Amino acid sequence: MLPRSARSSLSLTSVDDHSTDRSTLIRDGYRISQIIRKRIEEHFGWDKTVGRIRQTVYHGIKRVDQHFKLTMVASNLTRMARMPGVVPQGAAR
Repeated sequence: MLPRSARSSLSLTSVDDHSTDRSTLIRDGYRISQIIRKRIEEHFGWDKTVGRIRQTVYHGIKRVDQHFKLTMVASNLTRMARMPGVVPQGAAR
């Protein structure tokens, strides 16, 4: 077994046998998928902190589902409000 000082200096990527190879990392498709993934993960992070989805306060599948959908709608509305130049359909410019 490695001494404690040597174990603490190892990075997870050097230990992991399933790390992503360099040829995948340089492709445009991988870069785009990571951008989209970040955008999706931001919603779930917002829902967990602001929307109280981490530990729900409701009982039952229907109520939890309704709370989740309402929180996602609020997350989308918040995101849309921060977009510059976006005007809702039917609104006067």
